[in-house]
Amino acid sequence: MTAALPSDPLPSTSLPAAPADAAAALGRLSATGVALLDAGRTDEAVDVLRHAVAAAEPGADDLLARAYLDNGDRHAAVDLMGRLVAHGQVRFAGRLGVALAQIGDIDRAEEAFLLALEHGELAACNDYAILLTQENRFDEAAPLLRRAADAGDPQAAANLVELLYESGDLRAALQIAEHYADESRPDTVVALALVRAAAGRADEAEGLYRRAAQLGALRAHSAYGSFLFVVRGDAAGAEREFREAALRDEHGWQFTLGQFLVEDGRAAEARPYVAEAAALGDTEAVRLLAEIDGEDPYDD
Repeated sequence: MTAALPSDPLPSTSLPAAPADAAAALGRLSATGVALLDAGRTDEAVDVLRHAVAAAEPGADDLLARAYLDNGDRHAAVDLMGRLVAHGQVRFAGRLGVALAQIGDIDRAEEAFLLALEHGELAACNDYAILLTQENRFDEAAPLLRRAADAGDPQAAANLVELLYESGDLRAALQIAEHYADESRPDTVVALALVRAAAGRADEAEGLYRRAAQLGALRAHSAYGSFLFVVRGDAAGAEREFREAALRDEHGWQFTLGQFLVEDGRAAEARPYVAEAAALGDTEAVRLLAEIDGEDPYDD
């Protein structure tokens, strides 16, 4: 049974003003929820957006799902999106698959991704391929990534290059990276830099990493930092890039910076970043945190 909502639909603390045009398009509660999300007040946003859903405001379901995910409550997001998909709103299927994968429910995640693909959701190709890669099902993942890349998905080509590279097929990774490299999709420039570095063409790779950062690639600074640390042996330069990644809130920056600090012999300084990454569901961070704390990461 769903818990009763509080009688006052808005938090008691002062609320950020909702833009008038957003309020008109979304409805009063939803617009307020967006303003709270943008202000980083996710707990309050969840409360408001639950009322927006109850009031059947347009777009409230999407916003509540976002609020749950931003708040780190993946189980609540799964419950919400699962009910919506079960009632025929298949546009949530891809996002449901991602959330299910994040909580470790792999079988249901795969079902959700397949449903999304059945209904033409292109982004699900990339997300499903990531799941398959994590399950070491590379032969199934590669065609999905190629399909998404050919259709213009901004990250799929880069993920395909990374998949081929990590599977040990540098020649194929180079061919794919060169085929898809396109400055209008900056992540493909990062992918090309990765394989150029692996092929021993470090100067070319460094130029590409810098260009990718200028173009705004999603993880350009994190990737460039790793290059500087591993290939150039430049710990100071690497740290500068990792901290720039943090300032830009690049995906996974917490673990990347924390891992660097551990490898640089600064485990105590690394611990808060690794702990934050672990709290966000990063399984590698969970293992690294256990090692920092002197525990067996494989001891249940």
